[in-house]
Amino acid sequence: MLLDRLGEALAPGVDGLVRRVSRVSPDALTVTGLALNGVACALFALAGGEGYADPDRLRWGGLVALAAAVFDMLDGRVARLRGRETQWGAFLDSTMDRYSDMLLYLGLMILYARFDDTPHMVLVWVAAFGTFLTSYTRARAESLLASCAVGILERPERLALIILGAVLNHVVGVLWLIAVLANLTAIQRIFYVHRELKRGEATGGPR
Repeated sequence: MLLDRLGEALAPGVDGLVRRVSRVSPDALTVTGLALNGVACALFALAGGEGYADPDRLRWGGLVALAAAVFDMLDGRVARLRGRETQWGAFLDSTMDRYSDMLLYLGLMILYARFDDTPHMVLVWVAAFGTFLTSYTRARAESLLASCAVGILERPERLALIILGAVLNHVVGVLWLIAVLANLTAIQRIFYVHRELKRGEATGGPR
């Protein structure tokens, strides 16, 4: 994927940053990322007013969400560098990711609520619904199968779209992309799990 290649290109710089913050607890980095997404949520919500979205506040919200994404990337690398990878850390990171996702959608929902713009509020909800189902279907599938890394829109791509949409003031177009592609990804995973279970390749676990 494009983001994977970008991550490889940025890896030397990221590793240098990791070494600079290596004394910081990975859990603290995770929680900091969540807090920054809370700030982005507030900026998105406050962008509504006077019948239009303030592009400057949207842009700042996108930049703060980008900073949050950097912290989200650092926590796992710091844990690996310090040999502190734990099940608790992985659980906390995954849980905070879900909260962070919903905070960004909450900010956009409030933005359109301030305009009394029901169609776009519904669009935010459909995008959020697809985001939740994408994560849930993978987690549930991997209790039955060894892996379920299928689908066209993973979390990094969704975050990149939201950040770009906010920075470039094209939030509605981005929400349409996420609403369609995230739900399509969830459907892809449903069909994938059905096919793999039919083939008898499940690793076990309750249905």
